[in-house]
Amino acid sequence: MNCVIKSVKNFLNNICEFVFPSSCPLCGARVSVHGELCPDCWCAFNWISNPKCCKCGYPFPANLDLGAHPMCPTCAAGNCELDLIRSACVYDDASRGAMLPFKHGGRIKYGRFMSRAMIWALRDTDIRPDVVMPVPLAYLRLCRRSYNQATILARPIARAYGVRLDLNSVRRKYRPNMGHKSSRERAENIRGVFSVRTPDTVRGKKILLVDDVMTSGATFAELRRVLMHSGASAVYGVTFCRVVHAI
Repeated sequence: MNCVIKSVKNFLNNICEFVFPSSCPLCGARVSVHGELCPDCWCAFNWISNPKCCKCGYPFPANLDLGAHPMCPTCAAGNCELDLIRSACVYDDASRGAMLPFKHGGRIKYGRFMSRAMIWALRDTDIRPDVVMPVPLAYLRLCRRSYNQATILARPIARAYGVRLDLNSVRRKYRPNMGHKSSRERAENIRGVFSVRTPDTVRGKKILLVDDVMTSGATFAELRRVLMHSGASAVYGVTFCRVVHAI
């Protein structure tokens, strides 16, 4: 029966591919795999690769030889927001041009290449999460937007790890948008915004948090605080892009 269902799906996919050829989600150029970027669009992004901080993934200048396990000053001082963080690319004009329409403009099809890039960014880690958890939206903001972009990114990542997608354990209160606030203001604004509804579902679990962009790390840090308080054993994070400043 499974073979029949698989054959029917393949047949329907081939028909759809014939009628609607695969195209780059950003520019519309023909591509070989549905949802992937064309070479020109792919090269426009500043993808994060080595050398980078082995803990938070912060990128270092390419010409530096920092050894096998380099650490940024923040992580070396023991101040990393999570147990491990990775991001696929730097937040710049190219990533912003994709992320903002995805986040606010309903371009959810962008989530396909974004989540793939995030899975790729995790390739050099040995984490084995028990749960994948998108950073939750406040109910009011979810109603206004109609979807949580972090959930769209998290689903393929949970499938890649073969673990549960947790959408219900943590609740988020509504707070005004953090906009252009400083790192200190962001930390103050986010304090107390999350609450764990069902501690039993996170107790003893290694949790991978998923979000679209990491700015100051305040959101991740606050989520880790409440999750660890409820008994989580480790909290990791992955984002599509991250803000990078000169070290």
